[in-house]
Amino acid sequence: MSFFEIFARSEEGSTQRLIQYSLLYFFLYVIYTVLTKVMQHTYDVSGTVFTIYNTIGGTLICVLVVFVWKWYKFQSSNWIRFIGINMPKEFLYIIPSGICTAIIIPTTTLMYTLPISVMVAMIIMRASIIIISRVIDQLQILQGILKKRVYWEENVGAVFAILALSIQLFIKIKTGNTITVEFFKTNPGDFDFVKNKAAMTILTFYLIAYTIRIYIMNYYKNTRPKGSIYDMKGFFAIEQIASTLTLLVIGFFYYYFSKVDFSILDYSKTFAYQFKFAFNNVPDKWLFIILSGFPFGMAAFFSVFLFMFKGRTATFAGLVNRISSLVAGMVSTILVVVLFGIGKIKGEDCVALIFIFIAIYFMSRAERKRVCELVINKELSGSVSECK
Repeated sequence: MSFFEIFARSEEGSTQRLIQYSLLYFFLYVIYTVLTKVMQHTYDVSGTVFTIYNTIGGTLICVLVVFVWKWYKFQSSNWIRFIGINMPKEFLYIIPSGICTAIIIPTTTLMYTLPISVMVAMIIMRASIIIISRVIDQLQILQGILKKRVYWEENVGAVFAILALSIQLFIKIKTGNTITVEFFKTNPGDFDFVKNKAAMTILTFYLIAYTIRIYIMNYYKNTRPKGSIYDMKGFFAIEQIASTLTLLVIGFFYYYFSKVDFSILDYSKTFAYQFKFAFNNVPDKWLFIILSGFPFGMAAFFSVFLFMFKGRTATFAGLVNRISSLVAGMVSTILVVVLFGIGKIKGEDCVALIFIFIAIYFMSRAERKRVCELVINKELSGSVSECK
């Protein structure tokens, strides 16, 4: 039996489907990360130029899938007339979610272009998704939108996942003839982003946009009446169309109307300069760089599907999403070091992996409890007797 046959036979909302989405996200993220690291090391292309063309590739594959497979035909049982247009009511919040996605993409890129160390900032950006997901669960429980409770195992899993993400803040492991462990050791400049207005502005926009987006995803998921249409592909399609159009409009105005100010120290390092440089000086390997973004675009499907996974809390779904990408990042690092001799494996990553396995253990306990709950409530097929 092929993988696609197995995938087709798994029930939407089942543990089997959850594992399938996680593995697909994991493998695509590994491919993307390995390609990115190898190509950036091989080609003489700056980080920003590479990221821009890589992002074009990722966005392009998303839009192609949306239109070729006609995912844009959003299925809804609740239609309204808005400014003379007959459309699904869900568009009123899915389109803003797409605009938030358009904010998340460039803010992540912008953080990397700042002339400061962004290690701590990136840890905050990644760990914040887990925290935001937990806060949104609590908020929607108070609002009466989420009818499920968050299991204590999910909370414990979130704590260990955050520890895995932030382990570099706590210890530094140096290997050699002897292994040296330094606790609470940071490098000069690690916290410079706190004093940098541009960095704090970018981080603020990133966190606000992601908070709104995750809230909207879970609002859509938790407000579906029992037996109603739950169109994740349609949600993804409309969100991507809105995101792409927003990026095109912002990119157009930014390219033609951003000021050129050579009086700024190290102006060539600013995003405004590098953004225009990317289009004015197209790299020789532009097609290969665009193609390298395809796995990232494909991974975006399953990233959204995990965030919106049926019957799960935002806390649990956010954990599965972040842990899948975190493990993928670690595996990619190992592959790049072993196969291509690029970079090195840090001792901290090995410690982080231990915390990840602990988080996965508690998540598996929570998943067993959740599946039983869904079976008892007849939201998922299965034997009730096995849950007693």
